[in-house]
Amino acid sequence: MEIRQLRYFIAVAQEANFTRAAELVHISQPGISAQIRQLENDLGATLIDRSGRSVQLTAVGEVVLAHAKSVLSSMDSLRQAVDEMNGLVRGKLVVGMVTACTVQPLFDALSGFHLAHPGVEISLVEDDSAKLVEYVREGSVDLALIGAAHRAPEDLDGWQVVSEPIVAAVPHGHPLAESGGVTLAELSAYPIVCLPAGTGIRATLDQASAALGLTPTIALQASAPGAVMNLAERGLGVAVLSESMTAHQEGLTTVPITDADVPAVLALISAPTKSPALRELLLHCRQSFGEPAAGQAVASMSGA
Repeated sequence: MEIRQLRYFIAVAQEANFTRAAELVHISQPGISAQIRQLENDLGATLIDRSGRSVQLTAVGEVVLAHAKSVLSSMDSLRQAVDEMNGLVRGKLVVGMVTACTVQPLFDALSGFHLAHPGVEISLVEDDSAKLVEYVREGSVDLALIGAAHRAPEDLDGWQVVSEPIVAAVPHGHPLAESGGVTLAELSAYPIVCLPAGTGIRATLDQASAALGLTPTIALQASAPGAVMNLAERGLGVAVLSESMTAHQEGLTTVPITDADVPAVLALISAPTKSPALRELLLHCRQSFGEPAAGQAVASMSGA
């Protein structure tokens, strides 16, 4: 008995006709008839009643049909399992990250995954968060670390790893340095240095300002948080970044923005359809980033 004979038998049973079944499985009509005869000889029973105009299964044939379908289903599951394991051996992943990313848990996850599955090729793509979201949607990027305002895109899978407020950062001696807090309206009186449009921090600032009917003046923008802080330290404007970005920054004083109610979010996102390699990488990411409680930052938002 051979697997192909079971496939031929199922096709004949479904089509109730040898000629149509032969066309379905791409074999000649005499060929499929001969294979069914051989199957009957191997089993020692007649499976098909050929006495009428149409093909009818015998009682034994009905029993064999159920078992044949079960066998082929098991074979398909076996092939899928092997394909998935091969995917972990020979797969390829494209991982996106925000420009100037310095988020250590992402690098830890990539390192751990590479050590466990050295045969999987990993490509890294840097871009702003808005473009990375589109890359994941279109399937050119498998997994991306992005910054967003309030929440990650709801049409994509993923989870939030950081949620924190935006703050202002000014050099020592600046009028805001001793204020203890500033509103967005008060902040709008000063030139602002920020990340460019398409980043999560910029989207957070724009959305929080728009909610109050304000349009902040962006005097300068830079792709890296470090560059934004360097510009602010030299008096070229007030830096607006996330709380963790400005932590421990010498030469700048962090000032809370008291009415910026939209949080800055750092999130990992992926498309709903996942390869075996991507599923494995996501496990490493969860181990590396963990599952933070609400408001708990587990990674710096550098580069978001």
